[in-house]
Amino acid sequence: MLTGRLQGMNERKTEYLREIFIFLQGKISIVTYSENQQDMIKSMTGYGKAEAILETGKITVEVRSLNGKTADISLKTSMLPKDKEMIVRQKIAAELTRGNIDFFMTFEPNAADSAKKINMELAMEYYQQLKELAGKVGASDIQAQNPNDLLALILRMPEVMDAKKQDVITDDNWPVVEACINEALANINAFRAQEGEVLYKDVTSKVENIMEYSRQVETFEQERVEAIREKILSRFAEIKAEPDQSRLEQEMIFYIEKLDLNEERVRLRQHCKYFIDTISNEECPGKKLGFIAQEMGREINTTGSKANHTEIQKIVVKMKDELEKIKEQSLNIL
Repeated sequence: MLTGRLQGMNERKTEYLREIFIFLQGKISIVTYSENQQDMIKSMTGYGKAEAILETGKITVEVRSLNGKTADISLKTSMLPKDKEMIVRQKIAAELTRGNIDFFMTFEPNAADSAKKINMELAMEYYQQLKELAGKVGASDIQAQNPNDLLALILRMPEVMDAKKQDVITDDNWPVVEACINEALANINAFRAQEGEVLYKDVTSKVENIMEYSRQVETFEQERVEAIREKILSRFAEIKAEPDQSRLEQEMIFYIEKLDLNEERVRLRQHCKYFIDTISNEECPGKKLGFIAQEMGREINTTGSKANHTEIQKIVVKMKDELEKIKEQSLNIL
């Protein structure tokens, strides 16, 4: 009699939860993901490089990024004019959105432009001063000295060897430099998209594993309820008591309802589908996915605390393992 009531209770509750689930499906758009949606997410890890040829040499731009909560941009170059630094920062923030981003710019001058020039006028001035000094101190005629020693001495004088110094980035070549920066940012975005595709497949497969584990929990539900019922009846048998059957049925139904896992399984599946919907349809879902994963964790933990069944506990451990991997990977999603 009690078994029949319990089965009837479970059937009614299952039907009620099914109606709730259908209602939620109508309120929340649960979209099945497809292959062409994978390119919507990006990883925050990436690398991009570009080169450009200027009249005076070759310029190289490199951009590297790792995961971060905000756009933390570091310009590791002294070549950018002050009026261009803010432009570059805004461009990087607009293109990459978030992450710890390092920007490098190097310059390799042409051989002719990198050669040092001898300041002939200054060298002759030093020579005349040395000649005058030699006469005043009574030294031998400076012209009688070893020419190589004299030349070496003059070349070591300040500013005699003058490197040709000029600004690498000017208003004239800025369009070329800007195009190089844009190319480097496009390359790092392509790298991020490629990494994002890998992340998408990995994370969604783990979410699907959790949904499959949730379905496995259902297979042990009837066995679990029967085990609870037998345990309660065995305790009464031990104390040789004859309880009131009607009151016993009420208490057992109340106790089993408290341990019922249907609601947790429905909510967990709903969170999983919402996770896949978000990662498939939103452009930068990284932070939101972290919040959804937290809700998934609450349902899994509640399932474990209410399980009272060895096999279900094993399944819960598997779900927790998959969820930790999802959380770790979600930190790297833009």
